[in-house]
Amino acid sequence: MMEMPLPLTRDLVLVGGGHTHALVARMWGMKPLAGTRLTLINPAPTAPYSGMLPGHIAGHYSREELDIDLVKLARFAGARLVLGKATAIDPVAKVVTVEGHGEIGYDVASINVGIHTEMPAIPGFAEHAVGAKPLDTYTRHWRAFLASVRAGEVAPEVVVIGAGVAGVELALASAHALRKAVGGAARVAIVEAGGQISGRNPETTRRLHAALLDHDIDMHLNATVERIEEDGVVLAGGRKLRARFVVGTAGALAHGWIASQPLPLTEDGFIKVDGALRVEGHWDLFAAGDCAHLTRAPRPKAGVFAVREAPVLARNLRAVLTGGAPRNWRPQRDYLKLISLGGKSALAEKWGLTVSGPLLWRWKDRIDRRFMAMFQDLPQMAPPPLPKPVTLGVAEELAGENKPLCAGCGSKVGPGTLSEALTALPRPGRADVLTGPGDDAAVLAVGGARLVLTTDHLRAFTEDPALLARIAAVHALGDVWAMGARPQAALASVILPRMAQALQARTIEEVMRAAGAVFAEAGAEIVGGHSTMGAELTLGFTITGLLDGAPITNAGARPGDVALLTRPIGTGTILAAEMLGKADGRHVAAMLDAMARPQGDAAALLAPEARAMTDVTGFGLAGHMLAICKASNVAGEIDVAAVPLYPGALELAEAGHRSSIFPANRSAAPVSGAGAEGARGALLHDPQTAGGFLAAVDAARAEALVAALRDAGHEAAIVGRFIEGAPGLTAP
Repeated sequence: MMEMPLPLTRDLVLVGGGHTHALVARMWGMKPLAGTRLTLINPAPTAPYSGMLPGHIAGHYSREELDIDLVKLARFAGARLVLGKATAIDPVAKVVTVEGHGEIGYDVASINVGIHTEMPAIPGFAEHAVGAKPLDTYTRHWRAFLASVRAGEVAPEVVVIGAGVAGVELALASAHALRKAVGGAARVAIVEAGGQISGRNPETTRRLHAALLDHDIDMHLNATVERIEEDGVVLAGGRKLRARFVVGTAGALAHGWIASQPLPLTEDGFIKVDGALRVEGHWDLFAAGDCAHLTRAPRPKAGVFAVREAPVLARNLRAVLTGGAPRNWRPQRDYLKLISLGGKSALAEKWGLTVSGPLLWRWKDRIDRRFMAMFQDLPQMAPPPLPKPVTLGVAEELAGENKPLCAGCGSKVGPGTLSEALTALPRPGRADVLTGPGDDAAVLAVGGARLVLTTDHLRAFTEDPALLARIAAVHALGDVWAMGARPQAALASVILPRMAQALQARTIEEVMRAAGAVFAEAGAEIVGGHSTMGAELTLGFTITGLLDGAPITNAGARPGDVALLTRPIGTGTILAAEMLGKADGRHVAAMLDAMARPQGDAAALLAPEARAMTDVTGFGLAGHMLAICKASNVAGEIDVAAVPLYPGALELAEAGHRSSIFPANRSAAPVSGAGAEGARGALLHDPQTAGGFLAAVDAARAEALVAALRDAGHEAAIVGRFIEGAPGLTAP
């Protein structure tokens, strides 16, 4: 009897990718709890580490060194990562609302969304300034400003509002970076409403004051900001400080959406939690990090507490999920504070003592890099060894494989295998079946109308069923759009992993909501389907479309036509690498976002002009271009350098990453010529999921079509041409 995986019975949802949750996810990956589906919700695919922020602003660390890659972390933890901003949480209905995604149900949840330092009460702040938190927003604006300074487009003038430790660190870091950028003096000022800069003891205050003077930073104490303008900060009394970049650091403010939730909150909007980090009055909801207020032992908003909460939170989440009792956390009374001083020097403060110097920077750097190494060097779990003995041929089939079977189109059966099986089928010769196997969809005569019919399904390459549903719908619709038809109706085919009925309902609801939105936008609707449980999540759709005229098929390309592609390639390579934890999370997230975008508008632009058209999917760009060549009795040339690639695809291909179906694709559609060599040549055979359209169009119309497609947001390009000759492909 086939052994099924253990059923999923509970949903654990982590809202926010802060330090505490990142550590919890890592611990979960090391020791998962069977039966629990873990979900991590975060607006971005990365989460910046606050300890290295001043070093990043100063130029000591790259953004990549600063960021925790949540895509890699989620893969390691076996979690689904939902990229979107949480906007509401209902602790009674037990749902989290995510912008652009809808509601996500939970059995147990935890909130770790941090704080912000934006100052909406100051006129002009929203238009002309940025808060130091959220960190990703601040760092993005800072890098853009620094690039403009280097280009000579704006003056190197910065004002920091707030002279607490964070404000002093960022003022020093800004001054250091600007001096390097312009090779000379820069204007940095710090504004503080109080009478002195912040330090927990007089010696710390003295040393920070001296560091500001050493960096020629103007200090404005007992000063109130009246308003912020495009070119500066106006203080009470009318004095104006020139600035082209203004950052707010004064105070730690709770996110506005939290303050509007039915949760126990402090007067300033922080979530009240007990000693076990549970939200007061809710046994199944936790909160940690800066967004939480520990009522029994209040502590400052500092990253050190978020880090030390992680083991306690992880243990208590497991306890609640298994019917156990959570335990209280007893935070330390004092903690080591390491403060960057602009250059590679730092100040340390603890137990009322203060010291500073370059050695402390090296110490701080070592601590920060050790923390980040936990996420950059995630343990790789070795695949289980083959049992002994095995049937003849098993070892040969797995020869050279040290990776799981790819998902999406990378798991397709080879093109030759499918075409041979279809060719062997008997042909009854029905008059109402207008096309045979080999094109994107079947064309049927129904009454006086012509109908296209297609089906497609995908093995899950993401743990997010809603995202998979959007991409699967776009992928399946590609066949209908490519033939010039109007989508009409869809039947859904859903295979869920084994799970409890409540989780089934949540998952199906997410799938249908997401897919239904895609079909509705395309002018179609889901009219039914079939569902079952199996070993893994698999989604598919059978779609009908209506033809107003003749279908666009693979036949029709003429010598002299150009090959126009509407979307980059590289999905199979990136997905294969992502399964191994080797792809950059930013690249993965950007690619998935592009894959989920419908292409009906691109098809509408191409349909009146295309002589032949197909969507590039599992058999790769070369395979689908060869299909047009064979049906049209022409040869094809591919301009490999002109083929658009998803960011990260080339580097991963150069590193040797290949999708499971790559060898079969290359064998079925060989490409001769120098362009077929190397990583770019390999990507010609990369299987695409929700790939773009490949159309043969008149060369005289091609540039105008590319421009129109780009205006509509599609990364279109002319990637080759069709020429006279026997069907085949070259890449000069």
